Amino acid sequence: MLTNLGAAALRLLPPEKAHRATLRLLRTASPLLPPAPADDPRLALTALGMNFPNPIGLAAGFDKDADVPDAMLKLGFGFVECGSVTPRPQAGNPQPRLFRLRADCAVINRMGFNNGGMDAMATKLARRQKRGIVGINIGANKDSIDRTADYELCFAALAPFASYIAANVSSPNTPGLRGLQNKDELQRLLETLTNARARGSYLPILLKIAPDVTPDALDDIADVTLASGIEGIIATNTTIARPPWLKSNQANESGGLSGAPLMAPSTAILKALRQRVGAKLTLIGVGGIASGVDAYAKMRAGASLVQFYTALAYSGPGLIARIKRELSACLARDGFATVSEAVGAGNR
Repeated sequence: MLTNLGAAALRLLPPEKAHRATLRLLRTASPLLPPAPADDPRLALTALGMNFPNPIGLAAGFDKDADVPDAMLKLGFGFVECGSVTPRPQAGNPQPRLFRLRADCAVINRMGFNNGGMDAMATKLARRQKRGIVGINIGANKDSIDRTADYELCFAALAPFASYIAANVSSPNTPGLRGLQNKDELQRLLETLTNARARGSYLPILLKIAPDVTPDALDDIADVTLASGIEGIIATNTTIARPPWLKSNQANESGGLSGAPLMAPSTAILKALRQRVGAKLTLIGVGGIASGVDAYAKMRAGASLVQFYTALAYSGPGLIARIKRELSACLARDGFATVSEAVGAGNR
């Protein structure tokens, strides 16, 4: 079992090697992992038409190829998001491309959508029993001629195995990808995905956006998303910004910054987005969560669900249970009988 002590040992390895070793360990240990203890009933909620045992999710990026979704669910996550995955396999950017900023409790990555491709993921997912909520985060190949078509291909291949699909248009590590957040391109992408869904069975669709958007761009994203008929937005991906107070020597590496420095800006985007869309969309808050207090802040800003990844690399799997305990304590302190009652409380 991947204990917190084992996680500490893995942190002695270079970051990418540690990540690969963690996935190997989880694949081996998955059949032996006992289910996590039952969650506090206050944490259960309904969102996106599904019943979540708790609102704490694993963000995309950890399990790019859907190797260990069931192991992560056993560790206590309420839902898991695999990917990002592209139609064709791709190696990603040259190494080194993953950097720990220990002094800042942060990470910089410029992975570049390294993954084994949609067909390999579909094969793995077809073998698993469909238990628990597993979303799939889809993207476009770096050398794609038609990126919208790439999303359509991924949707068609993976929708039968997914609880929801998240379209990632916000990674800073694929040149030009964030251009898909522009109004006209976003309209085309979301129309393509909703048309693809109409040809099959219903599946929630979400859009994952960047934290570096301007207020005007956020207006456009809100307007287009509301008009499109998709169900939600994931706010946010990593940032290309570099706060001047970062202490780590590798703070100026190129790529997306995640972890503690992302908490405030991503929550600000989340809150502004909730003010624009009201209760018409489900929002998932991501960025900088390392405690139940952080998760609670995202929910008060408007998130029905939250995700994290970077803090898991620093604190180990025991963090999952601790976040849920602390979130329950926040709800009890403020008199909320259910986690859903706290959603958007900071905007009222």
